[in-house]
Amino acid sequence: MKERWSPDSWRKKPVVQVPDYPDQKALEQVEKQLATFPPLVFAGEARALKRALGSVASGDAFLLQGGDCAESFAEHRADNIRDFFRVFLQMAVVLTFAAASPVVKVGRIAGQFAKPRSSPMEKQDGKELPSYRGDIINGPEFTEDSRIPDPKRQLEAYRQSAATLNLLRAFATGGYANISNAHQWMLGFVKDSPQSHRYEALAARLTETLNFMRACGIDPEVHPEMRTTDFYTSHEALLLGYEQAMTRVDSTSGDWYDTSGHMVWIGDRTRQPDHGHVEFCRGIKNPIGIKTGPSTTAEGLLKILEILDPEHEAGRITLIARFGAGKVNEHLPRLIRAVKQDGRKVVWSCDPMHGNTVSANGYKTRPFDLILQEVREFFAVHAAEGTHAGGIHLEMTGQNVTECTGGARAISDTDLKDRYHTHCDPRLNAEQAIEMAFLVADLLKRERVERARPISAVAGF
Repeated sequence: MKERWSPDSWRKKPVVQVPDYPDQKALEQVEKQLATFPPLVFAGEARALKRALGSVASGDAFLLQGGDCAESFAEHRADNIRDFFRVFLQMAVVLTFAAASPVVKVGRIAGQFAKPRSSPMEKQDGKELPSYRGDIINGPEFTEDSRIPDPKRQLEAYRQSAATLNLLRAFATGGYANISNAHQWMLGFVKDSPQSHRYEALAARLTETLNFMRACGIDPEVHPEMRTTDFYTSHEALLLGYEQAMTRVDSTSGDWYDTSGHMVWIGDRTRQPDHGHVEFCRGIKNPIGIKTGPSTTAEGLLKILEILDPEHEAGRITLIARFGAGKVNEHLPRLIRAVKQDGRKVVWSCDPMHGNTVSANGYKTRPFDLILQEVREFFAVHAAEGTHAGGIHLEMTGQNVTECTGGARAISDTDLKDRYHTHCDPRLNAEQAIEMAFLVADLLKRERVERARPISAVAGF
């Protein structure tokens, strides 16, 4: 018989990747205060996302999920949010129009502040301090004071998430996302890149299509679905005290929802079935992501799925595969077969970032060629297994950074020092992200042909 779930039942389980707060009373006060704050997202929005992900699971849509490795308090500016959002819109329009596939848009934003670490300690120049775990926990500066976990940072994370969501909702529904503006979304530093010509050609074709539709009496100004878009937020549910404080009962259904984001995921380091992170996520009704890596066994994955999705609900689970280039063929097929044999309706998404991190000139980086290789391998395996390559999960930014090598501009190891701004892991810049979108669009076209059944695009995107 299953144990009774409550928002705090995770506290009775082992928990890994949690900070050691020196002042427990201060932590309790912050969590109590957070529990009185308004929700950041609403249960109805999370249900809408689950329905959309159900379409992805059935092969009738594609999931685009991406954003910062870890959001930064210091970089919380309106222009950064705007630049990220318009790059995301560009990627979505490439996938929607070029691949004739509806796109479910989910950002790693407005809550992605906590990061798991491979080691609890970090060493620089012979000095050892606790690792940086994200701005919601401690600071990136390599000082003793900065690395002390501070519960008040959770309040700042909430405020920043609320402000970010407010701006994103304005962009998504206030006219900025109007499909007629596709030409205007091009970022300045991308305009002279090799990808800009391909995007402008696609935008021109889109304009011709819209002009034809207007001539037929279908105008974006009249049809709201063409001038607005659905955009959802997500983050790793790592700091469970914060997530518990944001978990509320939905008055319309009586179900529990984590209102810190529309979708949350469980990381590769925290997916133990008898631990706190799985326990917390089993009781909330949000869509749940599960990172799956080389250490994931078919038996272990099915055990977690039975805990988190006992009713085999379409759209409930997104399996985010992160194996590394050259390892997909070794690990992914056995997981696909086990899930398919169990009759589950999951979304399969590719995270080509985390398995391809290397060091170069003292920087962590990710070669773009390896990222592309893993994406191709992911699609190839699904084609061979007769399943849908349902999504892609990227760490990316709208800023003109030099953090991942390669791409159309061929960023080299020596270029990394120029604009390496991440506080944690390297991100694709806007140009590389758009290049990725075109690659995925081509792969989706090929999948559609091979499956011999078209995926119809929605009126909007």
